[in-house]
Amino acid sequence: MVIILIVLFIGCGCLLVYMLHEAFLNNVIEHELSFSDFPKSLGRVSVFFISDVHRRKISDKIINSVKGKADIVVIGGDLTEKGVPFERVKRNLMKLKQIGPVYFVWGNNDYEVDYHKLDAILLELGIKVLDNTAVTFESDQGEKLSLLGVDDLNQERDRLDLALIDAEEKSFKILASHYPDITDKILSKHEIRLVLSGHTHGGQIHILGYSPKERGDLKRLDNTILLISNGYGTTTIPLRLGAPAECHLITLAPNSEM
Repeated sequence: MVIILIVLFIGCGCLLVYMLHEAFLNNVIEHELSFSDFPKSLGRVSVFFISDVHRRKISDKIINSVKGKADIVVIGGDLTEKGVPFERVKRNLMKLKQIGPVYFVWGNNDYEVDYHKLDAILLELGIKVLDNTAVTFESDQGEKLSLLGVDDLNQERDRLDLALIDAEEKSFKILASHYPDITDKILSKHEIRLVLSGHTHGGQIHILGYSPKERGDLKRLDNTILLISNGYGTTTIPLRLGAPAECHLITLAPNSEM
């Protein structure tokens, strides 16, 4: 009996260490996506996407592995949460700025803090908040890519219609939303080719392979392609199982077959 208890104790300890390890990984998952209607004159465009940072300090390992490879950075919400010092948030943002221009969409946990102060920090650092708005990039030949962002869907602050109005009509469209459920509001006529989202943490902890939320994934839907990230941080408890921490380097390019 004593031996069994010792084995169980060791097993639980090893599992706990493994779950901590998964929670604090610095994985950058790389995705290569080609589209028949991607503007050829833009060449290849790379986006560094990070979501659900929460309480974590962004590692220099992440920054150094992506620096020089990404054209822009997109933060997919839940940059912070209640109890996180604003100085930590500011340091994280300054690190991300080393990669390239930074764009931000609100998540539900961002509204737990003094969001007016968070908004002021974003403004101070020159980070563009995409709150039902869009920003457009144009090549020398006049072809355009629009990055759209919607506010927090959970609080019914999202207005995809306004973001679409702000985007260039004849442009390749990417949408950032903290909630993947925004895809329920996307119509084929919107021509949104890619959605970047987080929120679910990929279930965070899977017991015997099961969790209320499925693992993060890249999905081809009828109306768009959806990236759901496991996220970089955790909430409630700093543990993961079967849904390791991750962020993403997404490279977009014209279809080479055209």
